[in-house]
Amino acid sequence: MEGVFVSDLIQPIRERSKFADRVYVFDTTLRDGEQTPGVCFTLDEKIEIARKLDQLGVDVIEAGFPVNSDDETNTIKMIKNLGLKSKICGLARCVIGDVDACLKANVDRVHIFIATSDIHLKYKLKMDEAKALEQAIATTDYVKAHGLECEFSCEDATRTPVERLLRFYKSVEQHGADVHNVPDTVGVMEPEAMFGLITTLRSSLKKPISMHCHNDFGLAVANTLAGIKAGAAQMHVTVNGLGERAGNASLEQAVTALMTMYRVNTGIKLNLLTEASKLVERCSMIKLTPNFPIVGDNSFAHEAGIHVHGVLAKAESYEPLTPEMVGQKRRIVMGKHTGKHAVANFVSEKYNLTDEQIKAVGEKIRCLTINKKKITENDVTALVEGVLGSIAEAEKVVKLDEILVVTGNKITPTASVQLTLKDRKMVAAGVGTGPVDALSRAIQSALGEEIKLLNYRLEAISGGTDSLCTVEVVVEDREGNTAMGMAVGGDIVMASVFALMESLNRIYGKRIEKKGN
Repeated sequence: MEGVFVSDLIQPIRERSKFADRVYVFDTTLRDGEQTPGVCFTLDEKIEIARKLDQLGVDVIEAGFPVNSDDETNTIKMIKNLGLKSKICGLARCVIGDVDACLKANVDRVHIFIATSDIHLKYKLKMDEAKALEQAIATTDYVKAHGLECEFSCEDATRTPVERLLRFYKSVEQHGADVHNVPDTVGVMEPEAMFGLITTLRSSLKKPISMHCHNDFGLAVANTLAGIKAGAAQMHVTVNGLGERAGNASLEQAVTALMTMYRVNTGIKLNLLTEASKLVERCSMIKLTPNFPIVGDNSFAHEAGIHVHGVLAKAESYEPLTPEMVGQKRRIVMGKHTGKHAVANFVSEKYNLTDEQIKAVGEKIRCLTINKKKITENDVTALVEGVLGSIAEAEKVVKLDEILVVTGNKITPTASVQLTLKDRKMVAAGVGTGPVDALSRAIQSALGEEIKLLNYRLEAISGGTDSLCTVEVVVEDREGNTAMGMAVGGDIVMASVFALMESLNRIYGKRIEKKGN
């Protein structure tokens, strides 16, 4: 697949796996995903998500659990009436009333389930295996008698004895069940064990096998892939991995891995994955972690100098697939690990910087990240403009050597400074109405002359308490010379001082020019 740069070591795995010709995607975002603690989709949101899943290419949409309420039933019926290409499925216990609710919702498929593990039979259902099997068969018969597709799940299958699983799945298959779903209900499987289980089931069953994996140990996607490698032809997934407790297998991760690493067809339009993810993120109000694979903000973001250099030279150096494949964009992030190649690449479209200026911007970025975790594009732009407008160190007449500021709610703001004017050291102190005013007075005292502050402008660049700020000042000396100074930084006081020093150096520069003329 063009734009994918996976390991050649995967090829032998592909060859010895039992991949189905086509793996079907069963999305349960609107059912299991909505069972995420704190998530409740509105009717409009469910319709919007269903449309997006259909556009994405999902084969089956599990739209809800109809028996929960009349509202749930009506919502599922409305989704069915949208005329989507995806099949619409409703969940039902092995209870006739649950199936009736699915029939009322006009679904294409009914997903029935009954618990089969010892712990579920004894403590949840309070029934024996024979009774549970009887209900499973009766419900399968009822679904098929109404002409609908029937998908059957042994709830808590991965903690159920294999012989019992085979007994249940074979029995419902004989009564017309169309798909056998294997739920890892509490996420306790690991890939090798899952591969073995699906291999065993597949050798004895005729109908397609499906996977439903939970992420309690962070193995939902790995277990899903293991089941698919063993021959399972359908997988249950959710957008952004939503679901009870730690969630379900992520749609984005599972389909991308299958299609790019194993070359298995799922029918999913990968370029719409990020769009679908952002929609569900907004509707669920569950914010993805930046490092969430495939669709997370940092999935194709690079900061470290070595990585950025490699990516800019050839993307696959540090990317397993192109970001555009999954609807993403590559981002070069500025931070303490940023090298000159990243800075140069970032600013090249707007500015023509020298190597020294690029180095200066990079140094300022690294200094800022000590106290500021995230450097935005606006921050970098301000830093570049500050470097472009600053006076070279060698050309400065007045240099700031040391500074001390004391302020508080019951303390008069006081500042002391040590300056170097040409080769002379000057030390002075000053008090003022605030720390910046005190510093201004201390600097004037050290220089032995009054400098009027004609204008002072402070502007925050981005939000947050760690935002960078831009300070611009305009000053005038006793001879009527005026000059502007600008500085960018995360500390308002220090940015103000640097802006003052910049303006003072411009004043002294003008004086020198006049004497030279």
